[in-house]
Amino acid sequence: MKKHFLLLALAGLAFVSRAQENDQYIHASGKIINHATQEPVVARVSYRSEPYGNIVGVMNGSEYSFPLFGNAKFTVTAEAVGFASAKHLLDPATAVDRKVIQDIEMGKPVAAIPVDVPVHHVGKVIRLEALIFHQRSSVISPESYPELNSVSDMMHSNPNMVIQLEGHTDTRGDAKLNLKLSEKRVDAVRDYLIRRGVSKNRVKLKAFGGSKPLSTENTEEAHKLNRRVEARIIEN
Repeated sequence: MKKHFLLLALAGLAFVSRAQENDQYIHASGKIINHATQEPVVARVSYRSEPYGNIVGVMNGSEYSFPLFGNAKFTVTAEAVGFASAKHLLDPATAVDRKVIQDIEMGKPVAAIPVDVPVHHVGKVIRLEALIFHQRSSVISPESYPELNSVSDMMHSNPNMVIQLEGHTDTRGDAKLNLKLSEKRVDAVRDYLIRRGVSKNRVKLKAFGGSKPLSTENTEEAHKLNRRVEARIIEN
């Protein structure tokens, strides 16, 4: 009987270990630098999953960092005034220690930068990477304003677009309080977009609390990843 129980316990530990291993995600990161001088370049960095672009994001700065989900490859593009745009394909199969590191060198200055017109199809989910809230509150940090301005500009450029803001917290704490916090946060984002001239009827809200984590690892990096707001295009 004891031997049978021991075998069951070992099998359970093996299952948990495999589940934790499968839950691990790969992180992509890199620096944006001037090819000629090797100095940092502040750029608009966007990424999308391939081939369908169902996962996208955008950030500004001289460095980038975002998670690669599943086995999908991601295209990362850097654009900066006075430089030609640069694009790289990131493959999770090349990860070392769960990291794909790819610096992006910006080429010689050009008079005009050809920028692809983004396709905003129904079902596309935009992760608001730069959206930052004060801890355990729905107060939006001023560092978030440029990204939210990009969302409002996108909606003004697409007058038929309707989005659904989806709020998520990490899995720690009381589930009911987490749900309420995620509701307040998407409310705050919608209020910001309304102040930027977006009609309230074009912004739907959905709150999930901590019920849909991207990772169940008990690390601060994973908790930060789970605290997010996503904009899902539901009409266009």
